[in-house]
Amino acid sequence: MTSPSRRPTDKLTVDEFCTDLRISRSTFYDWRKKGRAPRCIRIPNGALRIRRSDYENWLTDCEDHA
Repeated sequence: MTSPSRRPTDKLTVDEFCTDLRISRSTFYDWRKKGRAPRCIRIPNGALRIRRSDYENWLTDCEDHA
């Protein structure tokens, strides 16, 4: 059985975000502390999630416009 395709509203875990960008969790939390990470959602158990749409918008904002 195949898994359903991801929808634009899917949310990423911090680990998924870090894996996709090939960065460490400490880098993610450093960016977050400095206000440089994408917007996050804190779910009731305290874990963070990143909306895929926020991630895509954040990547676009990071593009070099030189």
